Amino acid sequence: MPHVPPPKRHPYDQWSPDARALDLVGDKWTLLIVRDLAAGPRRFVELQRVLPGISTEQLRSRLNRMVADEMLTRKRYREVPPRVEYSLTERARELMPVLGELARWGYEWAWGPPRESETVDIGAIFRLAPGLIQANGSSGTVEFTVDHGGSRLSYCCAVSSDGVVVEERQPRQSDARVTGSRADWVRALRPEHDREGLEISGDRTLAEAVLAHLAAERRRKHSASSGDHSGSNGDHSSVAA
Repeated sequence: MPHVPPPKRHPYDQWSPDARALDLVGDKWTLLIVRDLAAGPRRFVELQRVLPGISTEQLRSRLNRMVADEMLTRKRYREVPPRVEYSLTERARELMPVLGELARWGYEWAWGPPRESETVDIGAIFRLAPGLIQANGSSGTVEFTVDHGGSRLSYCCAVSSDGVVVEERQPRQSDARVTGSRADWVRALRPEHDREGLEISGDRTLAEAVLAHLAAERRRKHSASSGDHSGSNGDHSSVAA
């Protein structure tokens, strides 16, 4: 039986490119689903794991809608129990630079230590790498590793002239490796950028440049004390910088 997407609840009904875009991605959770599939296909239960707070019905509704809008593909495997995986289409992957700019804006205007109500998933920031990191001809593979509660999570971030690819796996070979506990990564990604707890091995220049982009350290500077939010250095330099 084919999946029937739910009707759009609040279309903008306006002939404007931004309104048309928001018709596709303006619903709650949609952009986060794109972010969390940036590291590769996931099953329904895996998306539930990385999207705390979304209900089963909400997730099912969003996925059906995104498949119908050609933002996602759904692949069924002939296994017992049945396995279904969701992947980004090219249409959705083109949103990664948009997510990167949204993250930069969030770093500058909405960032701070984790709130008590927030789930801390460092991988959510790693999955933004294709949108945050600007390669500009540089190349290399950096492995990010998070140790927490006796388990280890690894991300492979491959930088090349074609762009940046991130995968939730341990690379066979890497040029640099950055390892830390979840608490170490929180300190490194907070506004203070305290990297003392992170262990960096291999090509340190590459690793530190990638980390600087991942944390948007070259974002616009402004004076919180004076309230002057007008200045901008416009510096979104490449990994090669």
